[in-house]
Amino acid sequence: MAKKKYDYSPNDFVVYPAHGVGKIVSIETQEIAGFELEMFVIAFEKDKMTLRVPTNKAEDVGMRSLASTEVVADCMKTLKGKAKVKKAMWSRRAQEYEQKINSGDLIAIAEVVRDLHRADDQREQSYSERQLYEAALERLTREFAAVGNGNELEAGTEITDTLQSRAPAA
Repeated sequence: MAKKKYDYSPNDFVVYPAHGVGKIVSIETQEIAGFELEMFVIAFEKDKMTLRVPTNKAEDVGMRSLASTEVVADCMKTLKGKAKVKKAMWSRRAQEYEQKINSGDLIAIAEVVRDLHRADDQREQSYSERQLYEAALERLTREFAAVGNGNELEAGTEITDTLQSRAPAA
């Protein structure tokens, strides 16, 4: 049987929409309900979690390669922009933010970070706002680090500095 060609191979970093950046540990075959299935085995170090994704479903579930440096640069532009806060009810906005975070789209995640970031002199965030902000910030930081030099601390500082350098929201 000929080996199939994949877009990803072991040791590649990939982004799984609902979990963020993970590393492909191996590609293995498992028998499930009498069918042989090839799986990407992805480790999410930070979450101490392993995920198995059927190789033929990887694209369907939105698994993708790390963002390019161009996309990271676009994210930085997004972060520098003015926060866009809709006047909708919080529950509706929270749902939209959650969808953006879980979309795996780095620019959408940067929009959430931008919109929910609070400068020290602004009003306090609610618990749920803070949770969404931190989840989005962590996803963004991990992918920036994986694309760059692998240092999450530096990536986090770069993001925070960018957010603090922008003009205050009206």
